[in-house]
Amino acid sequence: MLRLIERGLMYGNLVEVSSPTQVKRYNAALEKLIGRRSELESFHIDLSGFSPEVGDEFGDNNYLNPNGCNRQFILLTLAQATCPLVGAKFSSSRSILKQFIEDNRPVLFALTARDAVMGELVNSVYRIDTAADLLTIRTIRVEANTPRALVSDAEALKKRVEEFLESDTDWWDEDVLDEMVALAGRVGDVTRHPVTPTETLYRKGNFFTSHLGGLYVFRDAAQPALIHCDPAFDSSSTDLPAISIDDSTAVAEFLLANRLVESVFEARGLDERGLLRQRLDFILVDHLASTDQPGDLEKLTRDDLRSAVHRHLDALPEEFHQIAATLRTIDQGSGRSELAPEEPSYFYHLRSKSHIDRDLVNHLLAHLTPLDVRQLFICNKDRFYLSYRQWGDAKRTYVAEFLAKEYAIDKRGVRESLYGPEPGMDAVEQPAEIPEEGDSETGEENSFAAAEGGSVPSSGNVPDSPAKPVAIPMRNPRPQSGSKPQRRPAVKSGPWGPRNGS
Repeated sequence: MLRLIERGLMYGNLVEVSSPTQVKRYNAALEKLIGRRSELESFHIDLSGFSPEVGDEFGDNNYLNPNGCNRQFILLTLAQATCPLVGAKFSSSRSILKQFIEDNRPVLFALTARDAVMGELVNSVYRIDTAADLLTIRTIRVEANTPRALVSDAEALKKRVEEFLESDTDWWDEDVLDEMVALAGRVGDVTRHPVTPTETLYRKGNFFTSHLGGLYVFRDAAQPALIHCDPAFDSSSTDLPAISIDDSTAVAEFLLANRLVESVFEARGLDERGLLRQRLDFILVDHLASTDQPGDLEKLTRDDLRSAVHRHLDALPEEFHQIAATLRTIDQGSGRSELAPEEPSYFYHLRSKSHIDRDLVNHLLAHLTPLDVRQLFICNKDRFYLSYRQWGDAKRTYVAEFLAKEYAIDKRGVRESLYGPEPGMDAVEQPAEIPEEGDSETGEENSFAAAEGGSVPSSGNVPDSPAKPVAIPMRNPRPQSGSKPQRRPAVKSGPWGPRNGS
């Protein structure tokens, strides 16, 4: 992992804690939460205040995440809002904690100027043993305070003020007045400068969790389902239809039926040729890394890769040949190609649509397309780190160099080019209601949503296949009748497509 850490690809973008005041505040909060203190004089923290260095010191990377269920947090600065959340057991934890910071920014700014803010993301269970335990979690309440109890004192003072204004006798009670003065001396004027967070309750919608071997819970979808990664998963404790992630046909039908994905050829602003060619490179490098003498993969030039294709053509996996065939079809203007979900390259031709669960769907697609190491790193870091540990040195070096040069220097730009702009709450394309078959606006059947109107069986098994496969449509580059002809873009030479004029 040292290569990743040195290049800022692991534990990157964390906040440094080095001043004695910050260290003291962190330890005060830590002692309140878990009864322990760190002896370190400097360390780094993520969005929740978790520190890899402190975790190493304690020998416990879950010291702020007991049972992986109720995440605790320590805020020293609002700059933590831009940090990653390391080791999250739920994909929704980061978005909820970030939203809490944004919703209560003025209050948290005032509190962190005087003390650390500590708290917990509280749900209805304390341990996850079955899928039923997961599905009982509907809302998350954020409980927050400071080591010096500024929040609880502010709430007590506010209550005292309200009682004082309504009482006819408290005006003469010196004990009440002394208590209010003492509280005000600690927290200030709470009527003019509140220090109590007001937005603390958040709904937990669709999410991924690493519990129970890995589960994708889509309970808010038009056709809800649960996608499990563990072949031994017991679905008897849930009423949601359960689909194995290894059942590619059932997964594809679920995604298409709920309109959660789109073909890379339909995605607006996406360079589908460049994306597919890069995926060919990743697949080729993965094969070369498995040979007896992989060499320095990070130094391979375009000519080297082209030569390697010719030498290893018969040994390359089916994903490579299918994506190469797709590119040839595009470049030759042959029109539309169809891929069935059971074909190895099927999910390499998809990305999430722009909707509120975009990141969750891309997380799932990254799981299904592990040879695209860039997508795996961006969308599913835990699985990326797990895969990284299993690679040889040659592939580790190649991947670390590629990500450092091609992704880390412009993370936002790369993400937008691959997945589109961050979906905003005002302009989110929500998964639409599923129309009856043949009831689309055009009156024609949408081949990309061939599974529309269908349902996902509770067993996760797929009914008898229809006469035609679930298809991925391909944009036809030929001009339609009556339209103005357009120049075709130049086609770059490469082992996966013809040269110009050939």
